[in-house]
Amino acid sequence: MAITLPSDGQEWIDEWANQLNESEAYSDAGQGWGVDFNGVFLFDIQPDDVYDGENLKFKIDVEDGTCHEAEQIEDEDEVDWGFAYRGPYSNWKGMIRGDIGAIDGLMSGKFDLDGDMQKVLQYSDAATVMTENAAEIDTEFEY
Repeated sequence: MAITLPSDGQEWIDEWANQLNESEAYSDAGQGWGVDFNGVFLFDIQPDDVYDGENLKFKIDVEDGTCHEAEQIEDEDEVDWGFAYRGPYSNWKGMIRGDIGAIDGLMSGKFDLDGDMQKVLQYSDAATVMTENAAEIDTEFEY
């Protein structure tokens, strides 16, 4: 059964966390991520010409190949994140469908990153696997 975005945001992020924790590929690729640095991600899905609702924000705490916590949040100032990945709804839709890669999206300007770009590039395989796991979720888009 499909999970609808944005209305079922918490259910969707829960499923993504499950996908990551069940993924041997992510466990391997994510080794070292968040060790001795803040690896918590804030994901910010922003309104655009397709989706005119509120920002949809998720916190995902990944460290050393494991997702420890994932939740939808209201206020990013209440989260101690090390990296924020932001972009418009249409681009997130493309990424979740597997049409845009996480790193390619950054390099092409479809997404913005607040945080250490070199660190993200160092772990680009983990970012790729995270994106592939997101694409495996049966997602229905409201817009």
